[in-house]
Amino acid sequence: TAAGNYEECRNIADWLLNRTQVRPTVGIVCGSGLGGLAGMLKDPQVFKYSDIPNFPRSTVHGHAGQLVFGTLKGKPCVCMQGRFHLYEGYPIQKITLPMRVFKLMGVETMIMTNAAGGLNQDFKVGDIMIIKDHVNMPGFAGNNPLTGPNDERFGVRFPCMSDAYDRELQQLAHDVATELGYSDFLREGVYCVLGGPSFETIAECRMLHRLGGDAVGMSTVHEVIVARHAGMRCFAMSLITNRAVMDYDSQERANHEEVLETSGQRSKQMEKLVTTMLDRLDNDKNNSF
Repeated sequence: TAAGNYEECRNIADWLLNRTQVRPTVGIVCGSGLGGLAGMLKDPQVFKYSDIPNFPRSTVHGHAGQLVFGTLKGKPCVCMQGRFHLYEGYPIQKITLPMRVFKLMGVETMIMTNAAGGLNQDFKVGDIMIIKDHVNMPGFAGNNPLTGPNDERFGVRFPCMSDAYDRELQQLAHDVATELGYSDFLREGVYCVLGGPSFETIAECRMLHRLGGDAVGMSTVHEVIVARHAGMRCFAMSLITNRAVMDYDSQERANHEEVLETSGQRSKQMEKLVTTMLDRLDNDKNNSF
């Protein structure tokens, strides 16, 4: 049977629910170098991915590889410290399996962070971009997490993606950023996902920019598709850790160390933004704030 099928997800969800008192309503996915949010959870309970039956494992430097349950600003949360990527060799259904597990545990809102390269020439390294939309390049090639038989228990066969990123949560992020004095480095834009692990060529960066991409990365979109399919609200943001190289005279080179270094410098503010947003989230979904 395919990874991420209902029975498998149900079993993992039950295994976790039997081992923690936390009944999470918010799920958080931490990107490269942004795992610090998990450290802010009150009364944390940690499960290593390797200890959870049938759960994938994280193989990337900068990703811890564990689920952390606890409360943040009074909201019961589950936090993924370390996510899974296509370039690790996982089937796409395995990458997104945690979203379905979270759904079955009662999660209603997903908050995701990632590190990305800036395509938009106005963006600076260290900017935080609220994702308002995405371009799913692997999807063009038929690599979509919803490929295969559809299970109605999760969602419909043809889910709408024109509202993938919750507008109210985007507005909340803008309001909170203004209040915290973060407006000068807060942006919004379109995130392009590629398979990786090689960084993009100059021609690819130019193409993605012409297609309307503001940032480029290797994660998040697959998770958002599966979370939306299952009816969860999504909010995502990218930390711009490097600028995409757009001309052949440039001496710049993208590298993972640069990514981790930038995320270290800006992560505290990203954490503050997320925790303040959580503080404002009403538990009643129909009345977000």
